[in-house]
Amino acid sequence: MTAPLPLTIVSGYLGAGKTTLINRLLAEDHGMRLAVIVNDFGSINIDESLITAQGDDMIALTNGCVCCTISDDLFSALGSVLDRTDRPDHLIIEASGIADPAAIASTAIAEPELGYAGIVTLVDAQNIDSLLEDTSVAPQVVQQITAADLVLLTKSEAADAALVDRLAAIGARDPRVLDDTSLAPLLFDIPPRERGMSQHAHPAYARWKHDSDMVISRRDMGEKLANRPHGLYRLKGFVLTDDGGYEVHVVGQYVKANRARTDRTRLVALGPADRISPDDIEAWWRG
Repeated sequence: MTAPLPLTIVSGYLGAGKTTLINRLLAEDHGMRLAVIVNDFGSINIDESLITAQGDDMIALTNGCVCCTISDDLFSALGSVLDRTDRPDHLIIEASGIADPAAIASTAIAEPELGYAGIVTLVDAQNIDSLLEDTSVAPQVVQQITAADLVLLTKSEAADAALVDRLAAIGARDPRVLDDTSLAPLLFDIPPRERGMSQHAHPAYARWKHDSDMVISRRDMGEKLANRPHGLYRLKGFVLTDDGGYEVHVVGQYVKANRARTDRTRLVALGPADRISPDDIEAWWRG
C-alpha cells in the first residue's frame, strides 16, 4: 500500500507573503519533489530555466517539482496530483487569502491517500493590527491564524512583544519570524541540506529521538500527548503501552494515535530551537 502523501496548507490573508514563500520552496535545494497547488500561475514567479514542460493547468520543473492551478475545483486538482505515476514527496496547497485553511485540512484528514502535515499561516506584521480592527475582515483573519499549527511573521525582522501578546489573546500559537533559515525540517520533516557558509552559527531546530523497550500505560501516553511542550511542533513514531502498540503522529495542535504493532517505543521530535531544546523534550517524555 502506498504511504499517504503529506499535505501542508499555506494560509494567510491577502498580501501576507504566501506567494513569496511558495516561490522560495520551489527554488530551495531541499531535495524534495514537491507538488504545489496554487490559485493562479500568474502570481508565481518561476525562473523559465527551471521549467521543463507547461500545460494549461500544470508546470513541471527540472528539480522534480510540479505546480498546478486549482482551476475549476480543489478536488479535481487533488485528483490530478494523486493520479500521477511519479507521485511527489510532499503536497502544498496555497489557500486563497480569504479561505478557511481548517476546511481544506479536513480534506487531508478524511482522504486516505493524504496525510495531514500542518497548516502554516503567514501574518503580515506591518498590517495585522489594522486587519484585526477591521470588523469586515477580522473574523477571516482570526480564523486563519487560530487554525495554524505554525504562525510565521512576515515583513518584520523581530517579533514585537505587543504583537505576540495580541496574537496570543486571540488564541494563536507562538509566532516566529520568517527568516532565511531553511523551512525543510518543519514543513517536510527532513533535515536541511548543508549550505556551507550560509548555515546559521547555531542549529535552527531542536531534534530529539527516543528508542527503548519501556512500557507506559495508555493513560500516561494520552496525558503526555495532551500536555506536550508548547514548542514541540512535530512528533512521530511508535509507543509501546500496557494496551499494545500505538503509532503516534503530531503536527502542531493536531494529534493522532492509532493502534499498531510494535515491540519498542521509537519516537522522533522536532521544534524551533528558540522555543524548545532536546533536554526540554526529554524531560517531558521522562516526566
